[in-house]
Amino acid sequence: MSNKENVIHQFGKNARKYVTSEGHAKGKDLDMLVEIAKESKKEKLLDIATGGGHVANAVAPIFEKVTALDLTPGMLKKAKEFIEGNGHTNVSFVQGDAESLPFPDKVFDTVSCRIAPHHFPNIDRFVIEVHRVLEANGLFILIDNIAPELDEYDQFYNFIEKKRDPSHYRAYKKSEWISLLERKGFRMEGLTSFKKRFLFEAWCEMMDLPEKDKTELNEFIISSSEDLVKFFSIDIKDNDVQSFQVEAMVIAVRKEEEQ
Repeated sequence: MSNKENVIHQFGKNARKYVTSEGHAKGKDLDMLVEIAKESKKEKLLDIATGGGHVANAVAPIFEKVTALDLTPGMLKKAKEFIEGNGHTNVSFVQGDAESLPFPDKVFDTVSCRIAPHHFPNIDRFVIEVHRVLEANGLFILIDNIAPELDEYDQFYNFIEKKRDPSHYRAYKKSEWISLLERKGFRMEGLTSFKKRFLFEAWCEMMDLPEKDKTELNEFIISSSEDLVKFFSIDIKDNDVQSFQVEAMVIAVRKEEEQ
């Protein structure tokens, strides 16, 4: 099964959970995204990999038109029910791939993508496509979990995410994102990173992780080095992982003016 087929399978069967998930429905990162989005023209926003529709729902009151795009039809259906149930009538829903956006060039003044790029097999193509559909000086707001700069810690975090969720491709480092965005024609506006704690049981339940796999993942984590336990603030009680902490970021960039 390809990574994109995995995404459709995993998110299709868990769509309802993503609409109600506290980590997706709320959070300071969502509030920050809305505040940053207010610095744009506020005409047409594209929310890529909309998931449960929380970004599209939050920005609908401040934009003339919002387009919510997702690869998974079942997820779009739930997002539509959620957003329209909140009374928003200016949001359209499009099934599509983040790496091959089904839109003409330069049609959006703002693009957002929250807690999703770690599922994308080709983030170079994703960033190129965002650049293509944005107007000159358009705003791109990206939010995602990020890997530590130290390779050992990077490998640990990506391993446990992949073990929990086969549709996980890779969480990238801050330095990788900054380098990629600047190389593809964006200029930095700002970056904020923050700590994010996952409760182990809920984190596994989100993906319907089989008990056998959950046990193996628990054993792998509790056998980690002291340095890893300290870095990820892993809380272990009676040989069971209770929670751990990772880093996430909010990054805002603008498309460079064309010469």
